[in-house]
Amino acid sequence: MKEQNGFLTKEGYGLLLGFVIIFSGLAFGLPQYGVWTKTLNGKAQLQEAEYTRQVAVLEAQAKKDSAQQLAEAEVIRAEGVAKANQIIGESLKDNPAYLQYLWITEGEKDSNRTVYMIPSNGGAPVPTFDIQK
Repeated sequence: MKEQNGFLTKEGYGLLLGFVIIFSGLAFGLPQYGVWTKTLNGKAQLQEAEYTRQVAVLEAQAKKDSAQQLAEAEVIRAEGVAKANQIIGESLKDNPAYLQYLWITEGEKDSNRTVYMIPSNGGAPVPTFDIQK
């Protein structure tokens, strides 16, 4: 049989003690759990910010490398143009007849142009001017 001591039985005291222990655990544990979850969230945000920074740095480095490569390619292209210009200049330096030929043949493309040729001392015609019709 159950013995009663006041209002509660032995099982009632055990049940009440269990509720007090659970309530005390929740009263202490819930704030600690809140702090723990906020700490984890802060660490996650910090890690995300670090990864974002690393991505930005790598993108900037890639842009810098690309710009350097493009600049080097432009320098190489300019050196090639300079060499070609030098070769062409040297070949035309002592060749005025070729320049005259180019001037005449390019003028043939323009149907509105009239070219008057005047003989020079060497007997080769020299284009002097053109008159638009």
